[in-house]
Amino acid sequence: MTTTPAPTPSTPAPAAADAGIEAAQAALAGEHACVYGYGVVGAHLPGDAETARDALATHRTRRDELTALIVAAGSAPVAAEPGYALPSPVTDAASARALGVLLEERLGALYADVVGAATTPELRAFAVRGVVAATVQAIAWGGAPTAFPGLDGRV
Repeated sequence: MTTTPAPTPSTPAPAAADAGIEAAQAALAGEHACVYGYGVVGAHLPGDAETARDALATHRTRRDELTALIVAAGSAPVAAEPGYALPSPVTDAASARALGVLLEERLGALYADVVGAATTPELRAFAVRGVVAATVQAIAWGGAPTAFPGLDGRV
């Protein structure tokens, strides 16, 4: 009688691996949207232009790191859209800050999904850092702290 060995914890089942990469792809799409959105935020915050530039640089770096993780997993990373529809007009500093909060809160939720679906310690750790970074940045733009960042309204 021949038996097939059971997969070890370091060898995720194909469906689980696919779910982790699918969630990572969604987070990458969120990073692309943040890169676009921070161009709009920065244009309306002349007094905080440096803060917006720093956030933009952080999202570009995270986008590139996440792209590398997806490629290392053997998948083609999702491309950025040519443009993104904003949820509301950005016409002044207050609406720019509100967009910054929204971008970060949405991204935090996407990274929370990756935490739950990740099948490698590297991807899970990256996603946890993403949730924390998005939460800290949302609060810096004026968002309210929450008990479960990335999960509010979803549990």
